Amino acid sequence: MANKLKIKLVKSTIGTKPVHKKNVEALGLRKLGQTVEKNDTPQIRGMIFKVNHLVEVEEA
Repeated sequence: MANKLKIKLVKSTIGTKPVHKKNVEALGLRKLGQTVEKNDTPQIRGMIFKVNHLVEVEEA
């Protein structure tokens, strides 16, 4: 079974670069404070790395 990551949007995407907005949207985050659970893959880790100033991550 793959490890899971809990990703929470803690800062707004207003005023951020368009690529950051797209990464947040691709992670499945729409609203501030929303949490999603994703599999721990290199692709997901890469998206998180790009927007690590906007999200909080913990292992589930």
